Amino acid sequence: MYQFIPTFLISFILISPSFAQKKSMDPDELFDLLKAKDSLVFNIAFNNCDTALFRILLSEDLEFYHDQSGFSDSKEMFIQSFPNLCQMNYKPIRVLADNSLQVFPLHNNDRLYGAIQTGIHEFYGMIEGKPRYLTSTAKFTHVWILEKGDWKLKRILSYDHMTPVK
Repeated sequence: MYQFIPTFLISFILISPSFAQKKSMDPDELFDLLKAKDSLVFNIAFNNCDTALFRILLSEDLEFYHDQSGFSDSKEMFIQSFPNLCQMNYKPIRVLADNSLQVFPLHNNDRLYGAIQTGIHEFYGMIEGKPRYLTSTAKFTHVWILEKGDWKLKRILSYDHMTPVK
């Protein structure tokens, strides 16, 4: 049910080599790296309410735009909102929609400084002893920035939320 990510893989992704000195990255390498970062953000941090991992992955000047719950311009406010999400009457789970992820590199004077990541995610509810059920789907856009050689999630847009018709 949950996607298992071995601890050694998490460490590898978090301590990946610095790309700050590279002019660019192979597009497939960049896609794979940011897909792995997306997995850490959602499969570990969001799905398991791991705020410690959020602290590592998020930029200090994070901005979060949500079409239903508004705007947050504070990393700390964003992180502090997660215990509320994790204490709902069901367990929320985010799943990346198959084949929806796209990554677009950002360059300045031929140097890679970040990337835009877009996709579609599905949110499910889980109640012990019952099958999981779809609560909504949405589009997302993330801006990842290289900060001192580390990839940090700097801007999050979550929009076009749709609730399934029952």
